[in-house]
Amino acid sequence: MGLTENFATRADRMKASEIRELLKLLDQPDIISFAGGIPDPALFPTDAFSSAYTQTLSGASQDQALQYSVSEGYLPLRRWLAEHMAALGVPCEVDNILITSGSQQALDYLGKLFLSPNDTALVQWPTYLGALGAFNAYEPHYDRLTLRGNVTPQTYQDRARAVGGRVKFAYLSSDFANPTGETVDHEDRLAVLTLAEALDCAVIEDGAYQALRYDGEDIPPIMALEIAEKGSIENCRTIYCGSFSKTLSPGLRVGWVVAAKPIISQLVLLKQAADLHSPTINQMVVHQVAEAQFDNHVATIKAAYHARRDVMLAALEQHMPKGVEWTRPDGGMFIWLTLPKELDGADLLARSLESQRVAFVPGRAFHADGSGGNTLRLSFSCADAEMITEGMRRLGLLIQEALYEKRSIAP
Repeated sequence: MGLTENFATRADRMKASEIRELLKLLDQPDIISFAGGIPDPALFPTDAFSSAYTQTLSGASQDQALQYSVSEGYLPLRRWLAEHMAALGVPCEVDNILITSGSQQALDYLGKLFLSPNDTALVQWPTYLGALGAFNAYEPHYDRLTLRGNVTPQTYQDRARAVGGRVKFAYLSSDFANPTGETVDHEDRLAVLTLAEALDCAVIEDGAYQALRYDGEDIPPIMALEIAEKGSIENCRTIYCGSFSKTLSPGLRVGWVVAAKPIISQLVLLKQAADLHSPTINQMVVHQVAEAQFDNHVATIKAAYHARRDVMLAALEQHMPKGVEWTRPDGGMFIWLTLPKELDGADLLARSLESQRVAFVPGRAFHADGSGGNTLRLSFSCADAEMITEGMRRLGLLIQEALYEKRSIAP
């Protein structure tokens, strides 16, 4: 008997990320990739980070930077984040904030904290693949978070009991979601809170793309709306997850959680058991860079991504055949395509890599039930205008050819 026979049952729920696996195939220089939902490294504030590391390691702070630290996170960074969240309508104290190794770690901790086997997590359909990966290890059941329709709280409760658990939280990305690019409007944010009250469950709000709005007016975070209603973060069931990965740098792995103090206290215990604390030097450096130029840097990357989004939308209009639909996001990094039902995104990707050398992410992996075969995700963040235009031309040609073949052999 091999050791694999001794794995816990949760190991069966752990699946390789299709995106991470796909990225391994994209080293070839002739591939035009819209697959990775990653920021453009050419836009990183490299000089600012270099200076901050030098300063941190050459002054009186060097011992602190290289030493063990508190699990809650670097205090000056948490103070900066408290001011940042207040500007979003979320007044909080430093003790309402935990620094994590990216918001992905926050999702893992929240899954561990709330989910027992067979409990239900309400998620968008499709939803962030990384959230499904984080939650899967805790053996939940997924139900579709429906905010407009005839699904009642009682329906959710009955479904949860039928599979042997309770509804523990609703997870959603409220601004420019990965993978669809869509935004939850003000009315539906309030509907999430109403549903959570009826179910007595948490709301996990993923704010990874909140800063990247290009059009329209900002909508207050769900947590801000709940605080406005209840008067204090301590009365809130919303848990906000933020990240510097899409604004300053993903490689430093600095994210944060904002929640009522009893939730943060419990998450701190998970942090202590998992990795003690996030790297102190990275927190110190992120604090320096954020304090010096966060707003200015965000304005720079927004201008760049805004232009690329517009080029992709125009290219889709020009090159996509009839029957293909796509989202028109107000921000973020993604556009979501829905193909005619007879096409499959995974089959199309295999064919595209072979013939057109264009990469994207098939949509099935973003659906908790494995549906959505005729969908795909495009990211415009790391491609220039020429790449986007040529890539959409090739993709449109490929889809047209695939449709012709399907329909010409249909009975």
